[in-house]
Amino acid sequence: METWVCDRIRLIESAFTANYCQSISMAADVIIKCFKSKNNLLICGNGGSASDAQHIAAELVGRFNINRSGLPAIALSTNPAILTAWTNDHEFETVFSRQVESLGKPGDILWGISTSGKSKNVICALESAKKMGLTTIGMTGNNGGVINDLVDYPLFVEEQHTPLVQEIHVITYHRICEQVELQLFSKPD
Repeated sequence: METWVCDRIRLIESAFTANYCQSISMAADVIIKCFKSKNNLLICGNGGSASDAQHIAAELVGRFNINRSGLPAIALSTNPAILTAWTNDHEFETVFSRQVESLGKPGDILWGISTSGKSKNVICALESAKKMGLTTIGMTGNNGGVINDLVDYPLFVEEQHTPLVQEIHVITYHRICEQVELQLFSKPD
């Protein structure tokens, strides 16, 4: 067990290259700018990535480390009535893009999460966001996959093993939430 933990930590640590860490800082900066401008952050993903989207929204609406006012972050996977009504009458591929079209406006950000970089409904949402003038962030494994050309701020890791990608993603978005909170709410000494 100890060897497994050490090996896993080494793999996770190797994902956080200088370029990837710079991408994390850039994503945090654009989210900070979005919130300072009174715009919204929309987040989407499937399965574990849907849970990550909800986790990110909870950290930003609620709190990460600092007691402070809430930030406007919306996970697009949280309303069962929208999800089931739309996919029953239409198709699952457009379940997030429909919500982007309904909720998004220029100045907002769509953060799409896909461990494979191939989730069709995340891709459709990113395409809709781009057409509408939203800024896009993509967080994936597989070096971005198909999402590679659809985002303004890529958070792509080379790893393809889904559990490892998800572990890297948790550390990534925790760092972003921490930086957003510190920049927007910490008091100068």
